[in-house]
Amino acid sequence: MSYKQLSDIELINEFNSGKQAAIEFLIKRHKRNIFSYICINVRKRDIAEDIFQDTFIKVIKSLREGKYNDEGKFVSWVIRIAHNLIIDHFRKAKHMPTISDGDYEIDIFNNSRFSEKTREQEIINEQIHGDVRKLIELLPDDQKEVVMLRHFVGMSFKEIAEQTDVSINTALGRMRYAILNLRKLIEEKNLILTNN
Repeated sequence: MSYKQLSDIELINEFNSGKQAAIEFLIKRHKRNIFSYICINVRKRDIAEDIFQDTFIKVIKSLREGKYNDEGKFVSWVIRIAHNLIIDHFRKAKHMPTISDGDYEIDIFNNSRFSEKTREQEIINEQIHGDVRKLIELLPDDQKEVVMLRHFVGMSFKEIAEQTDVSINTALGRMRYAILNLRKLIEEKNLILTNN
């Protein structure tokens, strides 16, 4: 059986019927988005890896206990678990930054040059991404949350609206303001977000 063709809920059903490989495939399918979300919040790879692992330990435990009700929002559910673990991490560390799970659409992230492989370009791209992440941190929490959920997690605006308990129009409005604010910050700081 090819797991590639199966939906998230079909993979969960396979796992619940005793097929361990199904959950491994499901984790692999969503690893990049979930891990990116955790990384952008904690900024330390080793901590992000621990939280990612803890997230999926909780996911597997919840699935085994039948606590997941499918509404077509598996990724949103996993993000909520990760978000709570991130908050727990900062509470334990007694230094609670503003955490949000935001999202944005801005052309600088869709630059095809980001996929090129030379080390020099990788270094430049890392710098650009670092600059962008710093700018995102300057956004109001509600805008930052939309940007992170949209870009780093890949959620639709409908999913973002459900995740953040707002209307789709509110989520879209927050994105629009986030983009305007990011453009203003880029101009103010005279940043060049290209590797040309």
